[in-house]
Amino acid sequence: MIQERTQAWNFTPKGEPRGFIEPETLRELWFHTGTNCNLSCSFCLEGSGPGVFRLDEISLEDVAPYLDEAVRLGVERFSFTGGEPFMAAGFPAILEYAASLRPCLVLTNATRPLSRSLATIAHLAHGANPVSFRVSLDRPDPEQHDAARGEGSFERALHGLTALYTLGFSVSVARHADRDEDAAAVSRRYAALFKNAGLPENLNIVAFPDLGRPSTSPEVPQITTDCMTRYHTAESRSRFMCAFSKMIVKRGGKMQVLPCTLVDDDEEYYFGTDLEAALNEPVSLRHHRCFSCFAYGASCSES
Repeated sequence: MIQERTQAWNFTPKGEPRGFIEPETLRELWFHTGTNCNLSCSFCLEGSGPGVFRLDEISLEDVAPYLDEAVRLGVERFSFTGGEPFMAAGFPAILEYAASLRPCLVLTNATRPLSRSLATIAHLAHGANPVSFRVSLDRPDPEQHDAARGEGSFERALHGLTALYTLGFSVSVARHADRDEDAAAVSRRYAALFKNAGLPENLNIVAFPDLGRPSTSPEVPQITTDCMTRYHTAESRSRFMCAFSKMIVKRGGKMQVLPCTLVDDDEEYYFGTDLEAALNEPVSLRHHRCFSCFAYGASCSES
């Protein structure tokens, strides 16, 4: 059953028709492993932390039906985020099953929970489908990174990143993006860091703006239907994540389908339990995080 929606789903506060995205396909299916995490980061867009269960931990029993259905629907890749995925006791089994079906991407802080699971997942580096990892290294400077994630986090994350690469996994990095940064200079600092760690200097880096914490409402421009045709084309609209992906979460003991990885703090984006039905639901661009996709092309996907 689709969550009942307010007038704001379809109209801005000025009464203008909202911009929206019509889903086109299901190329990527995301799973939220739960908001439990070993780190407490002040900026966390999921509000995750030790013992935080705003979203429940998932199990293989929970997700296997969605994995199987997604394959039937033509999905190309499975992706996993948290919290910290490796805080979920059953995550290695989930990853193994998912990787037997399609390529997989895992977002991780690459610290102690990952380190404890490396021996269990090492064989997946050479499985039927590639498994890749995106490691959070917020800044190329250890002190700046550790200021938010805790002392020693940078060193542990870099060690985890290197260990994954050494095992043969494809790896990339997620970093923070500042509004007025010199992106080229930042990239050079990361390249030097990677080189010193014995990693390829050209590792893919995905930069994210500040997306705010859950249930916050920073002021951003409203996205109207006129905005979506004036500033975007059919081709650029097809690159919005909600045009080709869905997100599965578990909340209150119940599995739910959402159109995006970034909107689970808004009841109106809960599209019910039926994945196939959710593919036919237009996605309103009313969440403040939608503006990042509209203006900057921000996306959690690497496809």
